[in-house]
Amino acid sequence: MTKQEKGIIIDQLVEKFSNTDFFYMADSSSIPVEEINAIRRLCFEKGIEFTVTKNTLIKKALERVEGKTYSDELLDLLKGPTTLMFSEASNAPAKMLKEYRGKDKERPILKAAYIDSEVFVGDDNLEVLSNLKSKNELIADVVFLLQSPATNLVSALNSGGSTLAGLLKTLEEREG
Repeated sequence: MTKQEKGIIIDQLVEKFSNTDFFYMADSSSIPVEEINAIRRLCFEKGIEFTVTKNTLIKKALERVEGKTYSDELLDLLKGPTTLMFSEASNAPAKMLKEYRGKDKERPILKAAYIDSEVFVGDDNLEVLSNLKSKNELIADVVFLLQSPATNLVSALNSGGSTLAGLLKTLEEREG
């Protein structure tokens, strides 16, 4: 790979890291090519960008991102083969890894996840990460919580109106 090609890859990574608040790093070494292709297809279906890149290029890109500082803990994990995963939903790569691995596969192994300046190191965080709610899920929860009191109020007013109408009808029948 020429110096110019490396520069282009670094620039692309800098742009990617600058425009996202979360990304995943995984180790997909020793996975046969046909399985890597299956992972790529699954990622594509789930809207996850899956790319294998040299660690030195990733490190240079992370160091060039303006306005963000990445911990030494994260940079120290850039050893061995590294797969990067980017997605619109913070939990999508974790869910995809769990789905792909199922019960019979051990790889890809999660090296780390960077979620809103927090670093989750190690494969044992996969369960926690897959249970994180995405931005859209959180918005839906807030909307539901905001609607709940209004729904209860409308329900109470509607039931009160029918109770009042029933009471008036009963009083009218007694007088008549």
